Amino acid sequence: MKRILIPAGGAILATGLLAAGLAGGAQADTDVAKDNMAASAANAKAIADFWAENNGAALKAATESNVWDKADVAKLQSKGGYSSDTKPGSTAPTGEEKKTTAKAQNVNMPKTIGKVFFINSKGEKKWCSATSIQSKYRNLVATAGHCVYDTGANTDVMGKWVFVPGYYQGKSPWGIYVGKTAYTHYDFDVYEDYDRDYAFVTVYNGVSVTAGKVDKKQVLKSEFDKYEGKKDVQSTELKDIPGGKTAEQQYKEGLDKYGPNGGFRAETKTTEEASGGNFTDAVPTVDKVEVTEGQWNAAPAADSDPKKWKNGDKGAVKNTPLTEAQYKKLLDEKAAGKVPGKVWKDNLGDYWHTQYYVVQWFKVSKTTKYYHDSFFIYTGGDVTVKDAGRLGDNVGGQGFAWNQPTGKAVRVFGYPAAPHPDGNKNYTGVTPKWCYGNTTKKLVGSAAKKIEEHVALKCAMTEGADGGPWLYKYSNAKRLGYVNGVTSTFNDQDSNGRVDYISSPYFDGETNTVYKSAAAAWSGKVV
Repeated sequence: MKRILIPAGGAILATGLLAAGLAGGAQADTDVAKDNMAASAANAKAIADFWAENNGAALKAATESNVWDKADVAKLQSKGGYSSDTKPGSTAPTGEEKKTTAKAQNVNMPKTIGKVFFINSKGEKKWCSATSIQSKYRNLVATAGHCVYDTGANTDVMGKWVFVPGYYQGKSPWGIYVGKTAYTHYDFDVYEDYDRDYAFVTVYNGVSVTAGKVDKKQVLKSEFDKYEGKKDVQSTELKDIPGGKTAEQQYKEGLDKYGPNGGFRAETKTTEEASGGNFTDAVPTVDKVEVTEGQWNAAPAADSDPKKWKNGDKGAVKNTPLTEAQYKKLLDEKAAGKVPGKVWKDNLGDYWHTQYYVVQWFKVSKTTKYYHDSFFIYTGGDVTVKDAGRLGDNVGGQGFAWNQPTGKAVRVFGYPAAPHPDGNKNYTGVTPKWCYGNTTKKLVGSAAKKIEEHVALKCAMTEGADGGPWLYKYSNAKRLGYVNGVTSTFNDQDSNGRVDYISSPYFDGETNTVYKSAAAAWSGKVV
């Protein structure tokens, strides 16, 4: 994205489109900022694979955009507002260019809506709401500007940007559409003006990603070790069979039949129990119980016959040479009471660690368990990526309307997910929700977001619904209408800690200029 840089001296440094405007004078498209997303079909395919692999695991892991915090949920003010810059106008929905809108009573969700997924500046997987919209090449998505650009971090959020119409729990019924180019208003792109918080994104043809059947095959250990694909080992402890073979017999038969590659193995565990020397199978040791030098000096001498050794008799003394670093470390540990022996330096400058032991009798027992390891490799499961066709051909495209008066009925759709400011969580973000009502001209009280010309609607949807379409003249029967706004902000009008109003930038003639630039752009195929 293009930025305005203001150095300490106050001089304005122009970058991007602004620099072009200053150098070349007024331009016909100075309202339009354009930024590339996936620059090539190969790049787009890799992005689609990222979201689709492992049965849509990345899609499922994404959470709502998280742009608005509690402090941003403010009251709406009734002063100020927009002013129309041209006559009202509209572009008909896909397939309805020469038809009138039919009336119906039932509320049906539009086929065009879905979620846009992206990686933000923190590397987090996020999503917003969006809709397919009419365009020359049937390849256009409408959403909020902050769903393509992170104004808080002043960085792009366009990493791995995709649109998934009809999204539901990792499923992409009409394919995954990778963003190619984002079109935003120059004021949002450069000045972060939320009066222009909308974006139109061209997308490549959709792709459908399917994985083939996975075959699980048991193999010998030698083949398992060489295999570089997905594999696993399942271990079973062999048990004595009542009235039949013991675990040891099963182990020996398996080892004789299959050899070392058959997966039969034995594990022997040794345990030692300190004793007073009374066990017939106990053995005396002289290097297991370490004591201090003083304790060793005070201990009685051991009998010359090991069978007559008693617990506490003098045992072995071990001298271990040290490096200077080891010497210093052991000195610190001895000062902390962790080393009972002697740490010292001789007359020649060499370092030593002397350890003192007393006699202790131990009863030693061994337990052997037998196991059979089964080795499995997985083959197949190859991913197939197919062209799913153009977005508008698959789900249609909503129309577009600008400079419409307030007080008109709209239906707003989106995937709300975030809790209200008071912590109450009414929505899950799993399925789309809708609001209905008449728009009202309001001024949102947010100087930081530079909002002066938003329109509002009474609606309790929370974040996650941002970017969702405001559809004017919506036909429930045809599931089509005219995009006349996108959800931008969430507001608490009665200060009770609950969202009760949402707002959208007012769509005027400049919005139409941005839309027309995007609607005329071609994108192409991924595969």
